[in-house]
Amino acid sequence: MRARDLMSTPVITVTPKTSVKQAATLLSSHGFTALPVVDDDDRLVGIVTEADIVQDRFPRDPRYRHAYANYVDGTADDSIPTVAATVGAVMTAAVTAMSADTDVVDVVTAMLGSSVRSMPIVDGSRLVGIVTRRDLVRALARNDQAIAADVRRRLRMYGGPDRWSVEVHEGQVIISDEFDDATDLHVATVLAEAIPGVTGVHTVGPDKPREVAERPVGRLIG
Repeated sequence: MRARDLMSTPVITVTPKTSVKQAATLLSSHGFTALPVVDDDDRLVGIVTEADIVQDRFPRDPRYRHAYANYVDGTADDSIPTVAATVGAVMTAAVTAMSADTDVVDVVTAMLGSSVRSMPIVDGSRLVGIVTRRDLVRALARNDQAIAADVRRRLRMYGGPDRWSVEVHEGQVIISDEFDDATDLHVATVLAEAIPGVTGVHTVGPDKPREVAERPVGRLIG
């Protein structure tokens, strides 16, 4: 499975000139945790996260005695901090991105290793999509009937409509080949592995036990 199979597109983006207030509104209304930042040519130039938005945005409450308040001339400094008005001033410019052809396992590994909740997907430097943890969980939550229908649809285009028998149990796909051809079973495995929600593929001939030829897909969620 590649990033293109799971990514969300089109992507809601902001520019460096977008106000922090507007970015906060987009994050809140869509339930996002981050927004890609692009220039006028849709080239990725950064990312703005919830943490970027909320940092230093709130004044101290004068009714509360802060243990770590700043003091000026012996009195607490409760002045409202000067904050940046635009996304360009608060965004993270050094953003990691991956191509649409990247294996989803590598995308997840990078996301978990960097503790990020979303991964921009680019074609060169142009933003084409985004993969979020929600996208990954949504794929794993697909029901077996929908997965089986997608697998059958792909296999009908390879070998005809009556050749393959497909079963799916908890994301595990079992494909039986009427002709028991090793090469075709390998192709069927590759086709099935590209279906969102598939967590493992078993390919068997008509007379072989279902336990053979297991080929698990790499873990998606760590």
